[in-house]
Amino acid sequence: MSNKLKKSRILTAKELFRYFIQGIIILAPIGITGYVLYWLFEKVDGILRPAVYAITNVNIPGLGFVIILLFVVLVGWISSNFLMGSAINFFDQWMERTPVIKFIYSSTKDFFEAFAGDKKRFSKSVLANIFSEDVWIIGFLTDEEMEKFEMGADKVAVYVPQAYNFAGQLYILPKDRVRKIEGITSGEAMKYAVTGGVVDLDEEKAKPELQSHNN
Repeated sequence: MSNKLKKSRILTAKELFRYFIQGIIILAPIGITGYVLYWLFEKVDGILRPAVYAITNVNIPGLGFVIILLFVVLVGWISSNFLMGSAINFFDQWMERTPVIKFIYSSTKDFFEAFAGDKKRFSKSVLANIFSEDVWIIGFLTDEEMEKFEMGADKVAVYVPQAYNFAGQLYILPKDRVRKIEGITSGEAMKYAVTGGVVDLDEEKAKPELQSHNN
């Protein structure tokens, strides 16, 4: 009788621990995502919050965030206008010709354009054979012309992101050691690479299908 009771207590403890781990798996991504969004909101909102308070004498949380958001949208809309776009291009050229400022401005601009601009660089996911004949790593083809480095037309540049890190490494490789990935999108390849391969791409693809069936 006592052995059965002891065994049931052990099973109960294991179940509680399993439920605890399952709860962490569910709540941790939600909590971290919420915290990052809250931190971002507070940082952006805090830029104009003192100025808004000085003008209105009222502390309105979120107003500074909304103003900055509308300002960014306004700049994007103005840049699409021909006349204003020309003025912005003039300012852009002036910034890129100014010493010291040029390095910071052009580097930041190229970084954002690589992800979201018209000059996207991370849209071609590839498998790169770098360290050994049978070892392949996920990367992104960022430049298909290396003659500017006097390395010949048979070389390409491949950027390899690091798992759980914003850093990465750039490799210049022969074209025959780079294989384009056709079965998944560049976004899925990036997600797979930065998560260290723990994400289930088949499950990710199945989610939209399940949602469409439910609707």
